Amino acid sequence: MTDFVWRPSEELVARANLTRLQRRLDTQDYKELHRISVEEPDRFWPAVIADLGLEFSEPWHTVVDASRGPEWAQWFVGGKLNLARICVHRRAASTEEAVVGLYEDGTRESLSWAAFSRQVTQLAEALVALGVRERDRVAIYMPMCPAVAVASHACAHIGAVQVPIFSGFAAPAIASRLEDSLAKVVLCADWSLRRGKRIEMSETLLEAGQFGVQHVLEWNRETRSWPEFVRNQPGVLPPVEVDSETPYLLAYTSGTTGRPKGALHVQGGFLVSIAREVAYQTNVGAGDRIHFATDMGWIMGPWTVVGGGAVGATIVFAEGAPDFPEDRLWQLVERESISMLGLSPTLVRALIPHGEPRANLSSLRTFCTTGEPWNPDPYMWLFERAGHSRVPIMNISGGTEVGACFLTTVLTEPIKPVALGFPALGQDMDVVDNVGETVRTGQVGELVCHRPWPGMTRGIWNDDGTRFIETYWKRFPGTWTHGDWASIDADGYWYLHGRSDDTLNIAGKRIGPAELESAAIASGIVTEAAAIGVPHAVKGEEAWIFCVLKPGETADDERVAGAVSEALGKAFKPGRILWVSALPKTRSAKIVRRAVRARVLGKDPGDLSSLENPESLSEISRAIA
Repeated sequence: MTDFVWRPSEELVARANLTRLQRRLDTQDYKELHRISVEEPDRFWPAVIADLGLEFSEPWHTVVDASRGPEWAQWFVGGKLNLARICVHRRAASTEEAVVGLYEDGTRESLSWAAFSRQVTQLAEALVALGVRERDRVAIYMPMCPAVAVASHACAHIGAVQVPIFSGFAAPAIASRLEDSLAKVVLCADWSLRRGKRIEMSETLLEAGQFGVQHVLEWNRETRSWPEFVRNQPGVLPPVEVDSETPYLLAYTSGTTGRPKGALHVQGGFLVSIAREVAYQTNVGAGDRIHFATDMGWIMGPWTVVGGGAVGATIVFAEGAPDFPEDRLWQLVERESISMLGLSPTLVRALIPHGEPRANLSSLRTFCTTGEPWNPDPYMWLFERAGHSRVPIMNISGGTEVGACFLTTVLTEPIKPVALGFPALGQDMDVVDNVGETVRTGQVGELVCHRPWPGMTRGIWNDDGTRFIETYWKRFPGTWTHGDWASIDADGYWYLHGRSDDTLNIAGKRIGPAELESAAIASGIVTEAAAIGVPHAVKGEEAWIFCVLKPGETADDERVAGAVSEALGKAFKPGRILWVSALPKTRSAKIVRRAVRARVLGKDPGDLSSLENPESLSEISRAIA
């Protein structure tokens, strides 16, 4: 097969971080390196830690201990470290930029590594003065700015557990997370801007309720400063060296039940896992400047803060929306000389109607994309129109609970459109049928991982293990079932086809929503779509596709339905095409198809606290009336 859109140059391969790791482990190619990463973890992971300079203060005696089963594996057992020391303080003598903040009102803030380290230490001292101890929870409810990275690392500095909360959440969603985590302190901004509107964050926090919260430290948005109580701290407290398995991050993700899930990550495993991704997958290193259009309430927020810091990159944060004004993201790349830009397929689809980027994007070396499967047309727009067929798209897929990615594009290998490339280093991936047997080439099956990895969640908060096992490990005992449909082509390239719980079964044929949605978008009049299965007396299910019309076009049901039939076959012709102005999405830009289907069928949609635009569900109801 020859459908590659990008190939690495010999020069790029020679200087890639991944190639440096291959030399260290004396391997010839990615396939051999991946085999060692899975089959020889005692050899592989210490090599990664040494290559990236992730210095443990006390060595581990066991790389991985799975004696309690793969579900409860522990990593770097006996070792001690501090994530804040590795990501911040080891560069405290540097006057180079560590973090940059770009605010919606046009102001810019910059902290050197020295200033960054001092602010982290001062905030850590303030938390200790308020009674925060190791393993206590500290909630972070702030916009994306340097102060949110200070808050994150201050928690790690003292061994506390950070609980990042989406900066756009309403009071009920905040309340559910404060109640579940029993956070002792909240680090909160007084207000922020999003799309030109002032968001009163401290008022929203007050409305959410107190629960276990004993103190609130409020960061002042106007002066960009912490309270005097924090600023008066001496800034001398050394970071506490904690056990590798010390809890670090409580990352909430929406569940299909009425309450969100708190995935627990630990200092050692999360640091090593994320540093590996940023270094070897996006090829970022010291001196690079990176930006991810994200929020600390999405796993890519901590991914950016930890990964960027671990490799010594400058992190550029941006308050508010990436498309307000419409060319803001591209202007940010030019003005800040961004070398790695992270964004989601949904954001790309939102940017397309505004036209090709007019900014100078020559500083870009890689895109990193994640959040959901790509559709071909938006993928090629990003590659050709924004990247000018020069910038490779590092397409990765994992999850909040994974603390890593399962699949990734590989910089030293050719790239196919929308493909995920290959299993990530250390991930023993497979595609299986409904009895757990590996499927044939090209066949769609369930994405699973057969072995534990350092970044995986250590369980769900306030769970005795039952929900954790039932969600990820019960279907195929000893194997993590992720809930994604995947396939592998004849060249060994991996593809995702949507969530398996979103899968449609039409006349006995199973199909992922991504295929139906891509076909609808290919009609030329649809910018984005959400396909769901609706009960049908003969077929079992039929597809209904909710479509957002491309600006300047006219809604045409038959044109869209015909495009789907032509691409997938007559059996998959949708029963209805429904037009809406927006689809329900999370703040991380994922389309929430279960919410659409629940509204259509009149069922409970489960936890919807992460929805950015709940009003879209009312439009769904009107469309189906």
